[in-house]
Amino acid sequence: MEKLVYQMFILGTGECLEEALQKGLGGVIFFSKDIESKEQFKDLISNIKSQCEIPPFLSIDQEGGRVERTEKIHKRYLSPRFAFQKGEAFLREQTKTIADELVDYGINLNFAPCADVNTNPNNPIIGERAFSDKTEEVIEGVRIVSEAYRQNGIIPCIKHYPGHGDASKDSHLTLPEIDLSLEKMENIHIKPFKEAVKDNIEMIMAAHLHCTCFDKEVIPASLSANAIGYLRNNTGYKGLIITDDMEMNGVQLFGAEASVMAILAGVDILLFREANKKTVKIIETLIKRAEKDSLLKNRIIESNERIMRLKKQRLH
Repeated sequence: MEKLVYQMFILGTGECLEEALQKGLGGVIFFSKDIESKEQFKDLISNIKSQCEIPPFLSIDQEGGRVERTEKIHKRYLSPRFAFQKGEAFLREQTKTIADELVDYGINLNFAPCADVNTNPNNPIIGERAFSDKTEEVIEGVRIVSEAYRQNGIIPCIKHYPGHGDASKDSHLTLPEIDLSLEKMENIHIKPFKEAVKDNIEMIMAAHLHCTCFDKEVIPASLSANAIGYLRNNTGYKGLIITDDMEMNGVQLFGAEASVMAILAGVDILLFREANKKTVKIIETLIKRAEKDSLLKNRIIESNERIMRLKKQRLH
């Protein structure tokens, strides 16, 4: 059970990283603070890999433009919107360049591209990270970028399901509410995710957004059995679902219980930006609970089957 539960977590670096790796941690996410030079970053990654019995997801947020983690070691790429506006050939080429760079460091998973449709011009967090404010253009951008990553050795993870584009608040700071009918959500915001599922997208990130079309009570989509159930049942998605960073304020209201809620809702991987004592305590508590709770235990086993399937296919 310890190994099964640790496989369901991707943590940032921190004081407890080595301990977590030894217990079977599923993956690591890197931020700008971890990247001083190319050589140092490659060494860090190869050191982490050497401590893992099961190949880890080695992940990053490298979207291009505003959200990049390697700004200390090279100039920024174009943001997705501007790269998309330059046409398919440019977007494909830029994605290939990013993928080649990430593979060279040892990264195998990129939390990109955004499948958000930026319908709110005052959106404080998405903006130019989205390919467009038009659904069909977002579908096209997601297809081009996901394909280019896949062909060049990187697992793409699209985000932020069920769509962060209409938000007026930043989920890093608070829990935004998306008050749209299910019909509107389906036709505008969920559609890019549905199309990506048809293209066999490997991983989808669930957002800390309260969508009133799924839940009347205040609960983030990342912890919502209705929102996650919709993704599984209405789109036939069989790939991995990961949460956005569980240390964001959008999910803090739910405390340590949030991880249990996410797993019971159908999420496969939990993302935490730091490997600290607090996070390890959450994992250890979850292990103890799963040993007594058969429903939780079965969900953990099911998620591990999905995780191992993708790792066997893509990580060598």
